[in-house]
Amino acid sequence: MMMYYKGNESGQTPGVLPEPYYWWEAGAMFGALIDYWRYTGDTTYNHIVSEAMLWQASTTRDFMPPNQTKAEGNDDQAFWGITALMAAENGFPDPPPEEPQWLALAQAVFNLQASRWDYGTCGGGLRWQISSLNNGWNYKNSISQGCFFNIAARLGAYTNNQTYYDWANRMYDWTEQIGLISDTYQVFDGTDVVIHCSALDHHVW
Repeated sequence: MMMYYKGNESGQTPGVLPEPYYWWEAGAMFGALIDYWRYTGDTTYNHIVSEAMLWQASTTRDFMPPNQTKAEGNDDQAFWGITALMAAENGFPDPPPEEPQWLALAQAVFNLQASRWDYGTCGGGLRWQISSLNNGWNYKNSISQGCFFNIAARLGAYTNNQTYYDWANRMYDWTEQIGLISDTYQVFDGTDVVIHCSALDHHVW
């Protein structure tokens, strides 16, 4: 993976993969490197992982960096939040005290996404896009719902805070009610608020 990464080189942006790779793929890559450290004990890439995650967390400490906000979706942000949560769960070396800590970063992503719960259309859920100016604003995709569920359930287990479990249950129930999870546990791609979530894109993942 590191053959593709240039963010630790002079003049490059930490945490970003070159085209054609997307920002969320970089978030997933650093999660894989945390797993690599966990299973092997090899600390070779730990500094690169920490630098990338803290840079992309940005000054707002919530994975809403200025270089991504024009195109950032809830699913994109969630991949970085999941990686921060992996770091907390596995005891990945903590950032310096003045920097945001891994758990706090995951909680910040959860808090932002919970605040975006869309009561106004289809009875809830998350829109794919964060900005109403982006293509996909009207789409509620399963990956955004699933990532939020993932973060909420794992934060519940990590902190023993019932609020996180309540949100995980709310998300699962909504996704099932809309039909994005079938009776046989197929997961369909998404649905559209323009049609009041009355039909689904039945691509299965």
